Formats: sequence, C-alpha cells, structure tokens
Amino acid sequence: MIVKTAAGRVSGTRVDGVHAFLGVPFAAPPFGERRFRPPAPPEPWEGVRPAVEHGPAAPQLPAQDIGLFAPDVFRPGADCLNLDVYTPDLGVAGLPVLVWIHGGGFSTGANSAAWQRGHRFARDGVVFVAANYRLGFEGFLALDDAPANLGVLDWLAALRWVRANIAAFGGNPADVTLAGHSAGGAAVVTLMTMPDAAGLFRRSIVMSGSATLVAPLAEARAHAKELAARLGVRPLREDFAALPPERLLAEQPPPMTGQLDSLGESVPIKPVVDGEVVPGVPLEAIGTGIGGHLRLLAGCTSQEADVFVRRMVEGIDAGTARGAAEGLGFPYDPELPPAELVARAVTHHLFTRETRLLLRARSAAIAPTYAYEFRWESPVESPAGGGRVGAVHNLDLPFAFDVLDAPGVARTAGQGAPQALAREMHGAWVRFVRDGDPGWPAGVKRILR
Repeated sequence: MIVKTAAGRVSGTRVDGVHAFLGVPFAAPPFGERRFRPPAPPEPWEGVRPAVEHGPAAPQLPAQDIGLFAPDVFRPGADCLNLDVYTPDLGVAGLPVLVWIHGGGFSTGANSAAWQRGHRFARDGVVFVAANYRLGFEGFLALDDAPANLGVLDWLAALRWVRANIAAFGGNPADVTLAGHSAGGAAVVTLMTMPDAAGLFRRSIVMSGSATLVAPLAEARAHAKELAARLGVRPLREDFAALPPERLLAEQPPPMTGQLDSLGESVPIKPVVDGEVVPGVPLEAIGTGIGGHLRLLAGCTSQEADVFVRRMVEGIDAGTARGAAEGLGFPYDPELPPAELVARAVTHHLFTRETRLLLRARSAAIAPTYAYEFRWESPVESPAGGGRVGAVHNLDLPFAFDVLDAPGVARTAGQGAPQALAREMHGAWVRFVRDGDPGWPAGVKRILR
C-alpha cells in the first residue's frame, strides 16, 4: 500500500476497512530559518516514508479536559504542517474529495481529533483529507516584516498539495469540497472570498462558523507591538523567531475569558485583513457575490455556548443579565432565569446570528445554499457545571462524521445517542460532497434532531 507523492513515496495502513495515510507533510517544518515565513514545499525524501501514525500538531497549550468532548491529547512538534488522507480504494480514480479544517479558536486543535477522523467518509466513497496549520501567534501574529496570515497560507498550501497529489489516492482534484467547524468554518468562509484560493475547491461546508472572524491590519499590528513590548523585543521576525515557542504560548489569551463584558467578543487570535492574502471582511465580499459560484452547506447547533456561559455567569442578578442580553442584541424574556438568558444571548450573538448573516449575504450567490440546524439535545449533565449539555458546540461533529463510537462521545451525548440521526446527518454530508445536494431544497433550513 504505497503511494507516490510529489515529494516522495509513502506507505499507509488500514483503518476501519479503508486506506489511511497519516502525517504526510504538505510543507516543510515552519521553524528554524522558516519560522514566521510562508510555508515552503516539503523536503523530498528517498525510499518509502511510513505514514501510519498521526503527525505532530502545531504548538499549543494543553487543552483543559472539562468532561465534555473528545479527551484528545495532541503531540505538538516542529513538523506540524502535515495532513491525513483516508481513501476507500487506491485502484480507482475520480472520487470526490473532502478537505477538512479543524477548529479550536485558531489556537488549539489538530487533524487527529477523535471526533473528526474521516474513515467513515472514505467508507462511503469519499477521499478525506484533514490538514494541520500553524496556530496562535505562530500562525496569526502581524509582525512588521512578516506576513500576517501564515496560518491562512498554510491552508492554501494544503489545498495546493491536494490539487497536485490527490489523484494518486483515487481522488478527483477538480471535485473538492472544503469543510470546517467553528474556527475551521470561519477559515472556509475566508477562503471562499480569497483570490489565491480560486479554483482549489468547488463546494463549501461551514459548521458553526463565522464570516466576520477577521481582524483589521492596524489592530493586529498594534497587538503585535503590545506583545513585543511585554516580551522586551522588537515586533520583527528576527526577534520573535529567537523566542522559544513556549514563551509565546505563555502570552496567548484564552479563546473565551469568562468575563461578563467580553462574553460577546470573538476569539482574540484570527486571520487579518491585510488587503493581499485576505482582501477584506468575508461577509462583505460574499454580499457582493464573491464566492457565489460555490455551493454552500451551512448551519450550527441550537445551544452552542449555553452550557459554558451558564457556568460562567452562575448567580448573576436579573438586571445585569438583562443588560448583558440586550447589549448582545437578544430580546429580554422575563420567563428565563438570568443565567439562561445570558447563555442564549451569547449563543445567538456568536453563532446563530453569524450563520444567519452568512446565509442572508448569499442572496447574491449563483450556486445553491443549503441551511441546517442541529437541535438534538444531549441529556447529560455537564460535570463542569452549567446544567445539561444540550445541543452544545461540537456535539454535531460525531454525528456528521458518523463516529458515535469515538472516545468521549458517550460522556457528552450519553449512552443513547441516536445512530439514526448520525446516519441522516452523515449521509447528507456525503451527498453534498458527492452531488452538491444534501437531500433537501435549497433555501429551506433542515432541522436535525
């Protein structure tokens, strides 16, 4: 089971009855002389390179296990610009391709996440690719003399690798669907509007994403200067490249602080509108019809942030809750407990509203737009507090990937998670990747529950 790529031959393994090629480099390690520089082509190798284990993740802080989601432990390393490929059959050609960008607030995560492995897509005739990319300051810091969007350039490098190499794995480079969740969904929307990504994919899936998750260049440069001052260095590539990654990680802000006055703010680390790689705010570009030739499937869960926010604002008084909710554009409901009111407001502001804005902006699109909402509610009580898990952020992932047997699913979804819903959702995603139609009319929101 050997495949020849542009950089050399790789040998894979078998996972759940399909072929898997894990940790395949799509770019050179972005450290040493390459640190804070655009991705370079992978270094060629002689012989056959084993591709039987997940590759290193980008440097990141260890994730806190709050008793929800997959208990993933990622292994960071310098050779982090790698991808995993799952394919049903090396002896065929022209299979549809799904390229996946993981979420994590642009600061955590990896392509090896247990709820996002693509073997079940390969089982159903799709060549699945999941790519790592630089995270945090390594990927999105706007230094004075370095590109501001290194993580974005990594996405482009992965897509170009797919175009050049995926035929060797049975895939059709002209039939690529790009998909992502949360920050990965925002990445997909951003790429939909980028000239450099034109022609690299033909369909998009945006799960719990945003079309406004970008920072103005002036703001990003100012943040880099503030960080440089704290570290006692200049905001230049040379100075930052001399710092160990651990020093930068120690300065990274968390995706959500838990402070009431910042609950409605988006993640602090994100792509930058530099006028070149990222020409403008994606939502504005989509509203003018840019990316409108791409078929789109987009949606979110109904209770994305509820359980987290309820825990953060436990004990909040009614007046403060009302002010917080109305400040986020959410109508006051005296029937709701104060913590529940704020929780729903944050979910509305960061997820439901963002999805609606994206769908409305697509009114100028030529290609169809398909919408969904995931409403199945887990009955599990969150061990971290905040009440029942409900239709929480990330819960739709094991359903879309049809991996209800993956680690951590039972403790988040309970023992009775409906396999029928996983078959329905996963089947819709497969149909969209294969035919561009998930199985319901365009412009009509499908409720998944």
